[in-house]
Amino acid sequence: MLSLINISKGYGVPGTSNFRQVLDTLSLEAAKGETIAIVGPSGSGKTTVLNLIGTLDLPDKGQVIFEGIDLTRMNDDQLAEFRNRKLGFVFQQHHLFPQLTLLENVLLPVLPARKRATQEDRARAEYLIKKVGIWDQRNQIPSELSGGECQRTAVVRALINKPSLLLADEPTGALDHANAEILSDLLVSLCEEENFTLISVTHSVALANRMNKVFSLSDGKLIRI
Repeated sequence: MLSLINISKGYGVPGTSNFRQVLDTLSLEAAKGETIAIVGPSGSGKTTVLNLIGTLDLPDKGQVIFEGIDLTRMNDDQLAEFRNRKLGFVFQQHHLFPQLTLLENVLLPVLPARKRATQEDRARAEYLIKKVGIWDQRNQIPSELSGGECQRTAVVRALINKPSLLLADEPTGALDHANAEILSDLLVSLCEEENFTLISVTHSVALANRMNKVFSLSDGKLIRI
């Protein structure tokens, strides 16, 4: 489903002392329904990998192929539609809108495609919110929720449009041990139930151990461990 082919990415001005090569002919294959963890030291380029897969950045060289399409050749409008329809993002910080309720935050990604949430959208939101155990909090705003509840809301929001691929950047990083365990279990169980591909950057050994494959990012390349 997803192929990264000889991806290279650097920052700064090539040929000068401030240039830093982050990724060097990196390759990765991910099948539908697969769960993958990417580990490695801070600053090794793990988030850069996710940003390239999620089309938030472009590689200097190489291809990002998703379902047979080279994403590096898409224009801005095509990329925006791709991100909204095919991708879900979960970050270390939940990035919920503080003035919106839990339910309103969850439904927010459906609005670019239509003026208001449909009955089907609301039914899916209700199902997912109940699935992750926060239905009783659906009318509360983020400041009234715990960190774990906010992060579970962020996961549901990422899944509302039935993405084929979920990208998670340190999703348990801001949580205590108990909530990190809950969120890790939820991510894997939802992946199995909904058959999306999950790629997570993480420092959490517990989360990495739940994945089908674990790669270490070292010297700009991914190594299976």
